[in-house]
Amino acid sequence: MTSEPVPSFPTSLGASDPDTITLLGKDLAADLMGQVGFGELALWLVTQRRPTQAQVRVFEAVLVALADHGFTPTAIAARLTYLSAPDSVQGAIAAGLLGGGSRFLGVTEDTGRFLADVLAGVTGPLPEDDAGWDALALTAVRAARADKRLIPGLGHPIHKVTDPRTPVLFAIAAQEGLLGPHLKLFAAIGRVHTEVLGRTLPLNGAGVCGAALADLGLPPDLLRGFALLARTAGLLGHIAEEQRRAIGMDIYLTVEQHTDYQPPNVSPESA
Repeated sequence: MTSEPVPSFPTSLGASDPDTITLLGKDLAADLMGQVGFGELALWLVTQRRPTQAQVRVFEAVLVALADHGFTPTAIAARLTYLSAPDSVQGAIAAGLLGGGSRFLGVTEDTGRFLADVLAGVTGPLPEDDAGWDALALTAVRAARADKRLIPGLGHPIHKVTDPRTPVLFAIAAQEGLLGPHLKLFAAIGRVHTEVLGRTLPLNGAGVCGAALADLGLPPDLLRGFALLARTAGLLGHIAEEQRRAIGMDIYLTVEQHTDYQPPNVSPESA
C-alpha cells in the first residue's frame, strides 16, 4: 500500500519552531529585532533582497509622503466606522483602506503602471538627456490624449500649482543616485504636457511616489499595497485622535441634521 505524498508549501519568508523564528533567512530575535527598521524590513519582505540604505531612504520618504493628508475620505470612513463599532479597530482601519482607489491612493499604482507601460514600449536605448525624455513624454501624452485617457499623476484637488511633496521626492532620489527612468519620464511629462493639454497641472506627489517605487524595481501590481501600508499609519493616528477628541459623531449629526429628503420622482409608467 503506497502512502499519500506529503504536501509541501514552500516559502522564503518566515517560519517558526518551538525555539526560534526565522525571517528572510535570519534569526528574527537575534539578527533583526532592534537592528532593522520597519521600512527596511517591508521592502526586504517584498523583494527578498536586503535593500541598500539609499533604497531605504527613498522608500521611507514615500511612506511618509503617503501616510496622512488630513480629513480625506479614507480618514473620515475610518473615523465613522470607529464611531459605529468602537470595539473593532481593525474594522475602522479596514474601512479606510478599502477607500484606496483611483481617486485617492490608487494614483501611486496608476502612475507607476502608466510609466512602466511607456518604457516597455521603447525600442532601443532609453533617452540620455532631457530633450530625449521630453520627446518620449510628448509621444506618451499625445497617445493618451488621442485615446481620451487621463494622464495619471497629473493634477491635485488641493495643490493647484505645486504639490509640496514632489520636489522633495525628486531631490531625495537624485541625492541617493536613484533618479531612474520612471522618475525621469514623469518629470518630462511635467515639462511637456501643457503643449498637448493646453493647461499646466502639477505633478501629484502620489504619482511621484509611484515613479520612485517603480525605480526601486517594484512591480506596478504591488504599488498600491505600499500606499496602503503608509496610510495604515495615518488611519491608526486618526483612530487614536478619535479616542482623545472625537469628531465622528459631529460628522454624522451634521449630515443627518442637514438631510434634504426629496420623494422619489416616480414616473407614471412605474407607479
